[in-house]
Amino acid sequence: MSALSLVLLLLGASVLAVVICRRINLPPVLGYLFVGSVIGPHALNLMNDMYRAEYLAEFGVVFLMFSIGLEFSLPKLYAMKRIVFGLGLLQVVLSMALVAGLVMLFGVSWQVAIALGGVFAMSSTAVLTKLLAERMQLDSPHGRDIMGVLLFQDLAVVPLLVIIPSLTQPPEKLAMLLGVALIKAIIVLAVILVFGQRLMRKWFHFVARAKSSEVFVLNVLLITLSLATITELAGLSLALGAFVAGMLISETEYKLQVEEDIKPFRDVLMGLFFVTIGVKLDLHILVGLWWQVLLALAGLLVIKSLVVGLLSWRLGASPGNAIRSALWLCAGGEFGFVLLGEILRLPREIQQIALTVLVLSMLIAPFIVQYSEWVVMRFVASEWLMRSMQLTKIAAQSMGSEKHAILCGFGRNGQYLARFLTQEGINYVALDLDPDRVREAAAGGENVVYGDVGRKEALMAAGLMRASVVIVTVSDTPLAEKVLHHVHELRPDVPVVVRTADERDMERLTRAGAAEVVPEALEASLMLASHALVLVGIPINRVLKRVRQTRSQRYSLLRGFYRGMSDRDHDEEDEHQPRLHSVLLASGSGAIGRTLDALNLEALECEVSAIRRRGIRALEPAPETCLEEGDVVVLLGTPEAVTAAEERLLQK
Repeated sequence: MSALSLVLLLLGASVLAVVICRRINLPPVLGYLFVGSVIGPHALNLMNDMYRAEYLAEFGVVFLMFSIGLEFSLPKLYAMKRIVFGLGLLQVVLSMALVAGLVMLFGVSWQVAIALGGVFAMSSTAVLTKLLAERMQLDSPHGRDIMGVLLFQDLAVVPLLVIIPSLTQPPEKLAMLLGVALIKAIIVLAVILVFGQRLMRKWFHFVARAKSSEVFVLNVLLITLSLATITELAGLSLALGAFVAGMLISETEYKLQVEEDIKPFRDVLMGLFFVTIGVKLDLHILVGLWWQVLLALAGLLVIKSLVVGLLSWRLGASPGNAIRSALWLCAGGEFGFVLLGEILRLPREIQQIALTVLVLSMLIAPFIVQYSEWVVMRFVASEWLMRSMQLTKIAAQSMGSEKHAILCGFGRNGQYLARFLTQEGINYVALDLDPDRVREAAAGGENVVYGDVGRKEALMAAGLMRASVVIVTVSDTPLAEKVLHHVHELRPDVPVVVRTADERDMERLTRAGAAEVVPEALEASLMLASHALVLVGIPINRVLKRVRQTRSQRYSLLRGFYRGMSDRDHDEEDEHQPRLHSVLLASGSGAIGRTLDALNLEALECEVSAIRRRGIRALEPAPETCLEEGDVVVLLGTPEAVTAAEERLLQK
């Protein structure tokens, strides 16, 4: 097979597998592993040049370790030192020891057992970080413990890459080889770090002066591969040199640009690496070893869960958070595959079992995380008490509020919004999951409490039944959908305004029942356009008129306004301007079962601006739309027209 044919085969199969994994919300790494197992010699046997593929795939590990080096930060390491070098260190050491001891019971040599202990001690940084971010739990107590452990695991890979290849040597040579390897590592790293740190910034500054993105990318590749080659020539691994290269660049001002430039190379080559790992999976052997695979999988999950849970609890975490951390970290990770590839002369059956256990554990990790909260609530009685206390505190904060706004999130957007509401004399209750932010804001007099807006009980405690509006200030579509579901289940007449990063999720959020979706990209464009037009000489009045027209066309709700007590102070002319009015179709309303065409509200000079229904919302409902019980009809018109339309909707 030619090199081009090999590349085309890998690219085509990988694209298909990753698309499928994305559709079913699984990590892409599983797609790559599946591709390798299908096209490998134990299935379709489409790859007859494994040496060439494995040589390319090795660079995937190089760029992965380079990325880890870029993320290395001494200040961050120091800030999390208790977790990293406490919980993280103990987790890796104890997990390695227990796994090695269990493996040795089955007659495996102690050298291979220790290497396998290092393989299974790792967890998936990519998968767990993504899951924590999606659930907005990066700053939660268990989120910090998980991130600290993952950070130490990433650092532990570096010495393990030095130690594991030496472990498979004969016992009489082992001590000498380990000593030589460690001395080489210390010398090479000392030379690179001492002299490299001084040269790296100057060299990058020299290259950046060329003002060429091509030259900059080539320079990144040159630095990465050069240091990887130096460590390889010293008898160490390519990955170690790449890690050091990333660590050196992380201390310069070019870190972010390098990270973006290197990402395409890293992702493509890492995918190729996992494909070559999948090629080694032999399903024929695994059929006869199924009970050993299940036993090893159960052993891995139990051992790591017990180690993390007990350590976290003994180091001061609450029982609930200790169990959460244990369940999150119990599965294997991508670095396990990297370390497994470093074990020389590993028996084929053990290799197959280890590969399969890593794959299966990563496959079920998202499901374990999904049900971790149920496990905690089921077996930790104190969690119920803590949850009750949290809800009681939220309820106490909102008890005196009536017709208030509920802010879902108190980041920068939430804080700006709170200031606007305060200036207009509107009460608000803000819920946020960042304990430091909540503490600081509450001390400053803000009405913010710790709470998860994705939970129905938290919204109820925040006074949803008395609120006038709910505003999702964070750009998190899954969370916004949860909030919309709970609000429309409990208070279908309360409008929900949702923030989104751009317009891709607008239709999705609209269908979920959002009263309005505010895309950041549109608002940023309007501000950029208005400033630019003023600077080129367009009169400010014309610019403001254009912005108002654009917003009015985009936001249906801006074509009118909801009346309130404060509007009585406005002038008489304003009394006859169109305004919005929500009408809830309760049981017995005459409009139930009738279409908008049949109601003929246009004859009253009143427009139906929107219909909110659980899971359905239409800005401009079609004439054939049939109204149902529980619908909230948003009318737009003059006071007289709105009053007449409401009577027609509600009359028996």
